Amino acid sequence: MEWQKAAKKWTLVLTGVLSFQWALAQDNAELQQTARNFLRSGDYTNAILVLNQAITSAPDDLQLKKDLAFAYYLKGDYNRAYTVVSPLTDKKDADIHLFQIAGNIYQGRQDWKGAEKLYQRGLRKFPNSGELHCDYGDLLQNMKNFDGALRYWVKGIEVDPNFPGNYYHASRSYLWTKEPIWAILYGETFINLESYTTRTAEIRDVVLECYKKLFDDPAIFNSVPGETGGSKSKKTDANAFMDAYKAVMAKQVSVIATGIEPQSLIMLRTRFLLDWYKFYGVKYPYALFDFQRKLLREGMFESYNLWLFGPAANQAEYKSWTALHKTEYDNFTTWQRNHPLKLRDDEFYNTGKVATIR
Repeated sequence: MEWQKAAKKWTLVLTGVLSFQWALAQDNAELQQTARNFLRSGDYTNAILVLNQAITSAPDDLQLKKDLAFAYYLKGDYNRAYTVVSPLTDKKDADIHLFQIAGNIYQGRQDWKGAEKLYQRGLRKFPNSGELHCDYGDLLQNMKNFDGALRYWVKGIEVDPNFPGNYYHASRSYLWTKEPIWAILYGETFINLESYTTRTAEIRDVVLECYKKLFDDPAIFNSVPGETGGSKSKKTDANAFMDAYKAVMAKQVSVIATGIEPQSLIMLRTRFLLDWYKFYGVKYPYALFDFQRKLLREGMFESYNLWLFGPAANQAEYKSWTALHKTEYDNFTTWQRNHPLKLRDDEFYNTGKVATIR
């Protein structure tokens, strides 16, 4: 019948079109991978050449254009990068990574206001993006808006607690405020989320320095509540967690009478955990403290603390300890790989207010 012949004909045509589109998609995927290999090797000119070739056959491919904008950015051709990326941020399928690339391009052109508006748009679309909060904070810091930068990093911690970048920046910022406790808590969290980078070494120094600042300034412990003090709910008083922390820590002052160094910190932090879970563990659940208590119960708290503070306190002594206690150190690192710190939602106790910069 005629309709059967027509149906067969159009089926063949459609199959041919789909086969062509599939082959074209495969070719473009290969070209994109080739371009990315050029990008990784630093050959930005060839990456741009290949991406432009792929875009000729797929002019609406957002991922190819995103790579092209990034290639121009890496090459330092910010104007061409801007021409490519600017219309992409209005697309429905624009993703977080695209806004990050666009933000870098705007800043490369020194278009600070444009970058600020871009990040605000991105955060309206992706309000729970730790990456965009982090990048916007970086921009505000470059614009000398230090309080604003810290607020965005702290907000990034609240909405995306397992993204490490905001902890890094917040810890460094709190070093210079009257709240070293947040530098300690955020710094230790960061070290666990990003354990073996140059930034890790930097934050080790920050955390150790902030323990010294904590006990160097008696005013930090002024008027702290007793074991039953503080608010009944973190939802009604975000300061209650901090009051509880200070109350428990204030009791341990005698432990560090001879100075802040890894061994005294092990004793200090052990006593802190025992008292915290006696009085506040249920009221204020906190994943970092649960992680520390787990290490204590597993008999690895000493090794963990030496790993945490040893390199910053005395690199030579730390190396000597790892050599003399190789089995303990190896057991700890194995345990650490298998039990990474995982932050939980709804455990955010920061008021978001920035203490006066010293």
